[in-house]
Amino acid sequence: MTRVSAYAAPEPGGILAPFDYDLGPLAPDEVDIAVAHCGICHSDLSMIDNNWRSSRYPLVPGHEVIGRIARAGSGVRHLAEGDLVGLGWHAGYCLTCAECLGGHHHTCAQAQPTIRGRHGGFADLVRAQAASVLRLPDGLDPASAGPLLCGGITVFHPIDAHVRPTDRVAVVGIGGLGHLALQFLRAWGCEVTAFTTTPQKADEARRLGAHDVLDTRDPKALNAARGRFNMILSTVNVPLDWNRYASALAPRGRLHLAGVVMDPLSVAPGHLQGNERSIGASPVGAPATMARMLDFAARHRIRPVTEHFPLAEVNTALDHLRAGKARYRVVLDL
Repeated sequence: MTRVSAYAAPEPGGILAPFDYDLGPLAPDEVDIAVAHCGICHSDLSMIDNNWRSSRYPLVPGHEVIGRIARAGSGVRHLAEGDLVGLGWHAGYCLTCAECLGGHHHTCAQAQPTIRGRHGGFADLVRAQAASVLRLPDGLDPASAGPLLCGGITVFHPIDAHVRPTDRVAVVGIGGLGHLALQFLRAWGCEVTAFTTTPQKADEARRLGAHDVLDTRDPKALNAARGRFNMILSTVNVPLDWNRYASALAPRGRLHLAGVVMDPLSVAPGHLQGNERSIGASPVGAPATMARMLDFAARHRIRPVTEHFPLAEVNTALDHLRAGKARYRVVLDL
């Protein structure tokens, strides 16, 4: 048996406490990762609090894992002991359904989230199917790379799927997701606009890649942007006046939701039909897209802006994130 030392929530909304458990035998297609760094995502908070009614306790959060392969199963060929790797939201796939065979592993009906029904990366060791684990390319800083594996891929996937380098793209929300979207889009070649309700973030948004910053509290500013954008990428988790944003789209433009908004959307069809505009959303991405994102980030020196806490201070780090004080991603170091 392999003993794991972790921090777990014992109940919904509970304070995380030390929790040790044993891993069973290593399957031929699995690897064990010795964790060095693990990002904290809002999804971890949602799972701790059981907001999605799918959590099981004790719950070990953590799905932005950076570490080294400690053991590899007998059937694993692309990873070896000592490799520097990352693990994101999914820790396994069926690998045989139409979605997996088509390269869309992230929409596999049997995809296994890293922190749902299994223990995640707030631990010294985490286990996953090797197909979900990615080797980190040279040039990425391991200490800050973890948030790319969830926050990064959440915004990179729609860019990779829907955005051309000549597009005009706006990012709504300059936070944990948005600050990465600005960097990716600028390196992609786009004309980038940051939508924010916090004017103090304007200079930082420009440093991160925005060519222009628009204060969305000013109705005149948003009205002046009517018909301008090929994509508006929303990274917020609160409802907005979506009709105003849809009106800012160019013909055949796309309003894409990367942030999780729990309220129903209300958009008048007239804002979409006349100019063939559309609304879409997406979760994370498939392993191939994640690998492409990591290579792109290494090539263009894109890195999350991170704050760091030791694993033993995990509850302080969680409170920091809950209070909205994170700038912009929080990482636990072992």
